[in-house]
Amino acid sequence: MTEDRYLLRSLMFVPGHNEKLLLSAAKSSADAVLLDLEDSVQPAKNKQVARETIVEFVEAGVFSKIQLYPRVNDRESGYLLKDVTALTIDGINGFMYPKALTGQDIYFFDKLLETIEYEKGLPRGKFKIIALIETAAAVLNAQAICQASDRVVGIAFGCEDFITDIEGIHDKDEQSLFTARALIAMAARANNVIPIDTVHINLHDLDDLEKNLVIAKNLGFEGMLVLHPKELPLVHRYFSPTPSEVADSVEMLRLYEEASKLGKGVALMNGKFIGPPMVVSAKKVLRRHALIEEKKT
Repeated sequence: MTEDRYLLRSLMFVPGHNEKLLLSAAKSSADAVLLDLEDSVQPAKNKQVARETIVEFVEAGVFSKIQLYPRVNDRESGYLLKDVTALTIDGINGFMYPKALTGQDIYFFDKLLETIEYEKGLPRGKFKIIALIETAAAVLNAQAICQASDRVVGIAFGCEDFITDIEGIHDKDEQSLFTARALIAMAARANNVIPIDTVHINLHDLDDLEKNLVIAKNLGFEGMLVLHPKELPLVHRYFSPTPSEVADSVEMLRLYEEASKLGKGVALMNGKFIGPPMVVSAKKVLRRHALIEEKKT
């Protein structure tokens, strides 16, 4: 699955039964909202309230300018079928699938969505999947999870469940998360899906958020799970091309095109060689910039 058409710098969790927070999320600058039906919707009787509230808000056009990926309950919960049957409607882009352990989990979810699409007379593949990687098994199976369905547009890291699963410690320097982050980012990039970094749990420490954003960007992540709107400006700054990166990309492609017309395989820009890998990166920068500009209109 190509990521070119999906701008997912920020994916913000919102409890699906909380009308006040839903309205706030709709006014935010988040690229996508994760309408939660899982952990934050308690007690269990509120899950039906969440389904009904989400449908009401979506059909009223409250989220018309934001991508929507409800986080459904996992396949062992007893709620999954009710979640997807209620929310496979126009205005929903896809679903975040939690506790994905293997590629078979995603294959199962793909076929469930396919069946519901058929029953409702909707196009096959209408609803996309973002798989949530939350365990050691999921990290080790990230490649298979990416490959299990053409619906998969992204995989996202859930660090707290992962740390619990490995019986580790979420240390201040983030060393315990580094290997998992790197493997998730590599699996995503190897399969042309979007790697999305874990939430930042220290909501009021924006310096620590920035430290994590540096790590995420260095590892190749393209977005981050978000818990609060105040994180969005910093998240967007790190996952958006800078004006100089855009300008350099335009110039790089111009010089490379000129060199190609002269039969040269490489070009020079500011004394540095421009080869095919740099051209690929420049094109990605410009495609990403175009998506961001499109969102502003």
